[in-house]
Amino acid sequence: MSLRVLNSNAEVLNKSAALHMNINAAKGLQDVLKTNLGPKGTIKMLVGGAGDIKLTKDGNTLLKEMQIQNPTAIMIARTAVAQDDISGDGTTSTVIFIGELMKQSERYIDEGMHPRVLVDGFEVAKKATLQFLEKFKTPVVMGDEPDKEILTMVARTTLRTKLYEALADQLTDVVVNAVSAPEQREAMVAAERRSVDERVKKIIELKNKVCSGNNNNFVVINQKGIDPPSLDLLARAGIIALRRAKRRNMERLVLACGGEAVNSVDDLSPDCLGWAGLVYEHVLGEEKYTFVENVKNPHSCTILIKGPNDHTIAQIKDAVRDGLRSVKNTLEDESVVLGAGAFEVAARQYLINEVKKSVQGRAQLGVEAFADALLVIPKILAENSGLDTQDVIISLTGEHDRGNVVGLNQHTGEPIDPQMEGIFDNYSVKRQIINSGPVIASQLLLVDEVIRAGRNMRKPN
Repeated sequence: MSLRVLNSNAEVLNKSAALHMNINAAKGLQDVLKTNLGPKGTIKMLVGGAGDIKLTKDGNTLLKEMQIQNPTAIMIARTAVAQDDISGDGTTSTVIFIGELMKQSERYIDEGMHPRVLVDGFEVAKKATLQFLEKFKTPVVMGDEPDKEILTMVARTTLRTKLYEALADQLTDVVVNAVSAPEQREAMVAAERRSVDERVKKIIELKNKVCSGNNNNFVVINQKGIDPPSLDLLARAGIIALRRAKRRNMERLVLACGGEAVNSVDDLSPDCLGWAGLVYEHVLGEEKYTFVENVKNPHSCTILIKGPNDHTIAQIKDAVRDGLRSVKNTLEDESVVLGAGAFEVAARQYLINEVKKSVQGRAQLGVEAFADALLVIPKILAENSGLDTQDVIISLTGEHDRGNVVGLNQHTGEPIDPQMEGIFDNYSVKRQIINSGPVIASQLLLVDEVIRAGRNMRKPN
């Protein structure tokens, strides 16, 4: 009422109305995305204003493409997209976890509990869960030669959540082989221009020096243009010249073939040359591509994606991106987390059996709500697989009570050992979900008024 005295155009939702608006928005966004979770998740069809169609089950793509108008849902979506920007995956899980935290909180709030008590419990549970994650993770020793088997398992786990199983398995080795080292980028600084004839002459001199008396060929790839007379001179000297290569491709060529990208012909020497076994031009569709193959020690590569239509190619592209990030995360984290819902069930048992008992007062209920919210991941994995969620949760928690760390077999509904099945999640993704989810949920729970009274509303109609 006092706000309307200051601004007669203001719209206000007070106390329980504001809180329930936030809870309903979180639950609504969760309902939209939860059917996409896991290998058995379904696909959404997005139709644009111009009638363009996109088929995807990638949470990041959905949240970016959907036109969300509810302010609470926008806030949650931004948090989930930030999760993808930081760790490359976990967008859908973040939305689902936040929605479940709000849903569990609603039960206690309707019974008269103050949101601050739940928030205090969330904070305790978050810290305890992060500590448990540090103990639960499986270390991976990378060394000079990364463990290709564990990288393959991580990539396959990620890809199967985005694509159907056969295609995901086909792409797994491609993704693992593509990530042979952490990303490397070298700055390319432009030098003063020299006369074209002098440059061509020095290139030809280098070619004659390294190719005389052997069967080697010489290829020049330039980021800028090469004028026709220069192309003719180079061709007469037996040099293949490729012009207007994109900058990112120039950087990748250095990583793939060795050598270095030079900015001046004055610096040319045999040491700056790379090596490739085969260079050829090939037409794909209506475009011409130059392929550089059989390199000796590649640190970069190109993944060629073919598909029957644009929808399939876009879907594969999103999946490959997430697969590459999962392998990169494993190399950097040097650890993985057991998947198939095993971590969530284990963390929940830890919070209920140990952490809750150490918390004084009503904050215990916040810890319990947090613990129950963790179970939303195995519940939705079971639901999307057509299984009975109650039977699955009872079975999984029973095994964990007996000291067996198990996950869900989405085909049979039986508990499985994720380590034996090769199902691993990224440590950094799990850590980010646990960090960000409770923060947003706590902020939304502590909102007691939603006010529409921006500057534009002060202007007279």
